[in-house]
Amino acid sequence: MAPLSTSAGKLQSADASVKLPWLALLALAMTGFICILTETIPAGLLPLIGEGLNVSKGLAGQLVTSYAIGSIAAAIPFAMFTSGFRRRPLLLAIIAVFLVFNTVTALSTSYVLTLIARFFAGMAAGAAWGMIAGYARRMVPEVLKGRALAVAMVGTPIALTFGVPFGTMLGDLIGWRAVFGLMSLLTLILMGWVLWKVPDYPGQSRNQRMTVGQVFVMPGLRSILMVVFTWMLAHNILYTYISPFLEPIGLSERVDLVLLIFGIAALISIWIVGLLIDRMLRPLVLISLIGFALVSVALWVGGTSAPIVYAAVVLWGLTFGGAATLLQTAQANASGEEGVDIAMPINTTVWNLAIAGGGIVGGALLEHVGVQSFPGVLLILLLVALIIAWSAKRHGFPSRQ
Repeated sequence: MAPLSTSAGKLQSADASVKLPWLALLALAMTGFICILTETIPAGLLPLIGEGLNVSKGLAGQLVTSYAIGSIAAAIPFAMFTSGFRRRPLLLAIIAVFLVFNTVTALSTSYVLTLIARFFAGMAAGAAWGMIAGYARRMVPEVLKGRALAVAMVGTPIALTFGVPFGTMLGDLIGWRAVFGLMSLLTLILMGWVLWKVPDYPGQSRNQRMTVGQVFVMPGLRSILMVVFTWMLAHNILYTYISPFLEPIGLSERVDLVLLIFGIAALISIWIVGLLIDRMLRPLVLISLIGFALVSVALWVGGTSAPIVYAAVVLWGLTFGGAATLLQTAQANASGEEGVDIAMPINTTVWNLAIAGGGIVGGALLEHVGVQSFPGVLLILLLVALIIAWSAKRHGFPSRQ
């Protein structure tokens, strides 16, 4: 769910006369933007959504969980079942599902109906993430595949940096239902954009396809997936319940500002990772995990101090922004060109298991223990991720690239 880096050497050797199909790739980026925004916007609007549906903030947080479960259910089966379908009609169908179920969410007054709508919207996201990478790579020659994928995935950091904070602020002004209504309007615009600029391609032939089992047993892939799960589980416990976490120190009214600070730091992180990833993938992964562990320690020790919390949020964004780039690059390296179209849906599944887990575990901690338990749980998960990444020296996160 974030950009893959490309080799600087390959980019330098690319034929200068070959240009990226920017408008087509940005349409894919817009698809990713809608996926991420639809997924994460409830995190900043939990109190408003809870009031609107007459449920607690913990139950409102399960709207994120339901979306993630839908992505988990759809990603791998959808990729396997539709690998032979033509690409553009499939993409348009996925976007249409977002239109329908974001509209249902905007209009629903029933918590159960809203959960169901979120589940089906999540299925659309799982389907989208499984095909965006392969779609983008087919639009360009070999030397530009990595760069094309980076452009197609840029919607993720933009959604996290500006979409969620702006959506939170907008929700306070015009209501959370109107925010979902605006996202439905965006999907209508996107459908016209896809028809206008995105080329169509046939699906894969049978002899091109690898099975999930063949990809899953590739050396290093399971280590990467374990790091994905533990790292993203820690992140989503805090991110999903950031509003109630900030309440004890009186910052619950500044969730939009906190998320904006986080997003800007994440965007800086993406830029730094993009510069260094070809030479320093392993060190960057280890540094990011250590930095996030320090964030959990800071929140544990000084979580009642607003200045410490703001400083921790900056470091959190710096350690998280490049995470998807690092992890997907490691996964693409481990799976190779033949396995990447299956590896990405597997990654989507594990990533969304972590998002669902964050909603469930964070909600349980919030309801039964309290937000003060978050930093300790985060620290345990991050230490596990760090040990796995450190141990994967030969495959997964190799010492030499």
